[in-house]
Amino acid sequence: MREKLIIFGTKEEAEVAFYYFTHDSDYDVIGFCVDKSYKESDSFCSLPVYDFETIEHTHSPADTSMFISIGFSKLNRNRRAKYDEAKAKGYRLASYISSKATVLNDGAIGDNCFILEDNTIQPFSRIGNNVTVWSGNHIGHHSVLEDDCFISSHVVISGNVIVGRGCFIGVNSTLRDHITVGEYCLLGAGTILLKNAPPKSIYGVHGTPPSKLTTDDINLI
Repeated sequence: MREKLIIFGTKEEAEVAFYYFTHDSDYDVIGFCVDKSYKESDSFCSLPVYDFETIEHTHSPADTSMFISIGFSKLNRNRRAKYDEAKAKGYRLASYISSKATVLNDGAIGDNCFILEDNTIQPFSRIGNNVTVWSGNHIGHHSVLEDDCFISSHVVISGNVIVGRGCFIGVNSTLRDHITVGEYCLLGAGTILLKNAPPKSIYGVHGTPPSKLTTDDINLI
């Protein structure tokens, strides 16, 4: 029998989570929940939406799991806060690990993780609790993603890297081997990190400026 699952959230992230859990997991999503003050509708994705404050009275933690589907707002602190509240209610927090990911670390992945397709997770690496690893990343051998991180897409994390809790790493970033990223760092898209990053550091790359020409000025084949 498929295990029952309630997803916290009714935004785009929750819709994406619903798709993956429904099409590629052993869970049966039976509904959603949000804080009552944020409840905009009684249904989402054609399923009921419940009040988080009283969810344990209608769906017992004894036979229902939960997944907290919140993005990287407040450097993942909002997701962590709701994770802790769900744990306090007694819920087991489900993880989704894509069947199309290459996972070679003997299952060293915590709860409430969201690991999407085309990720390569090498041997001896470790992923903590409440971590999102979007599609198409490389997590090198002996590397550690501590709790509450968000890794976007096409990020290369080389071997023996420690990424501290609460970090956000933007698309197409590269982290060299044997470095440590302190907790709650923000690495913008395209960051190349070659040395340790102190906690709460911000790294960003300026976007490519537009040409003074327009497409009307050149011959397009």
